[in-house]
Amino acid sequence: MNTDQEDTAIEQNFIIKKKENHIVEQMDWGSLTWFASHSIGNSNNATIGYCIIKAGYTNYKHLHTNCEEILNVLEGSIVHTIGDSDIAMQKGDTITIPPNVRHCAKNIGKSDAVLLVYFSSPNRLTIAE
Repeated sequence: MNTDQEDTAIEQNFIIKKKENHIVEQMDWGSLTWFASHSIGNSNNATIGYCIIKAGYTNYKHLHTNCEEILNVLEGSIVHTIGDSDIAMQKGDTITIPPNVRHCAKNIGKSDAVLLVYFSSPNRLTIAE
């Protein structure tokens, strides 16, 4: 049994990615942590991770040209701006954003907002404004 920090391949089609080996991107507004994607080496079909937005901060307005994004609020409260529309979201709410739609999220709570993010491509492309 492998219980250390190494990633493990089980049979040919299963890969266990240990949390110590997730990819973390620090931003001024919070962070992105990636669990699975093509570049990480454990998915040929999707990208998944979570986003933390600090209280009072907004991530930059952006779009994804090659995939849809599905976002679920795990903790906190946000306002998601899609085009000209503002959508209030709280713990448990989920939104699906089609490709090529500009969007961003603002944390309107008093603590970190934690968001589960899923993309329908293993190589998500992001264009920031």
